[in-house]
Amino acid sequence: MNVSKLRKSVVARRVEWNKHSLERMFERGISRNMVFEVLLKGEIIEDYPEDKPYPSALLLGTIEETPLHIVAALDEKTDICYIITAYHPDGKHFEKDFKTRK
Repeated sequence: MNVSKLRKSVVARRVEWNKHSLERMFERGISRNMVFEVLLKGEIIEDYPEDKPYPSALLLGTIEETPLHIVAALDEKTDICYIITAYHPDGKHFEKDFKTRK
């Protein structure tokens, strides 16, 4: 995924939130502003170019020293970023760097 294009979409607030992602964010205590911060400052740790209907990626960022993962997709034709999910990674599934899967 082109992180520069993703960030331009986020800055322009061309972001779509589906009901599922918003419900999960609420359950997990994750705000839209937290998601925006990771999208703007985080790093792509996994890229999924074959995802449909749009390529997506897993981003890692930290909010107040707490790691946060965001999965987002980008429609490069419309420059719309779709939020798929957001969660706090755990040591059961990721190494201590929260980048590497176990």
